[in-house]
Amino acid sequence: MAKTCAVLLADGFETIEALAPADCLARAGAQVSRAGCTGSTVTSAQGVPVVCDAELADVDLASFDLVIVPGGLGGVDNLRACPAVAAELKRRAASSDLLGCICAAPALLAENGLLDGRVATCYPGCDTDFPAGVRPEKNGVYRDGNLVTASGPAFAVPFGLALVAALLGEEDARRVASAMLVE
Repeated sequence: MAKTCAVLLADGFETIEALAPADCLARAGAQVSRAGCTGSTVTSAQGVPVVCDAELADVDLASFDLVIVPGGLGGVDNLRACPAVAAELKRRAASSDLLGCICAAPALLAENGLLDGRVATCYPGCDTDFPAGVRPEKNGVYRDGNLVTASGPAFAVPFGLALVAALLGEEDARRVASAMLVE
């Protein structure tokens, strides 16, 4: 049975941070669903409309092997207003279920007190609520157990490959990277 992942989308999301990881995971054979918090079609910060597979209110996020939260300040603000998002972040933080957050999205983890004792990164300046010592000095992609975080748009493909590795294994991540000409 294929592994499943949900990408949580709200108006104002960062296009590459949602679609590049979704692309990497689909190439690896995962079933990727787009769940819209602000409707069945959401528009990215760059004006790209994306049709969602379902509205977030109609989705059981706990049924997915992986949940991805892309950045984009507007998108993160809209996800912040969606109670199901905070509830799922808390549930995943307390379990072994995989969670990926990129750019401004890790701020949602910090706001909910979910980063104590963890290693996580975010877009520079979005770490105002991070506990001391959580964010490494170098931007990049970091995995701490079931949590994968990335600093921003430039890391969208490496973030996607790290999610493939976490969900399906290093061999699948190497295969996808090779096919995408990622060195």
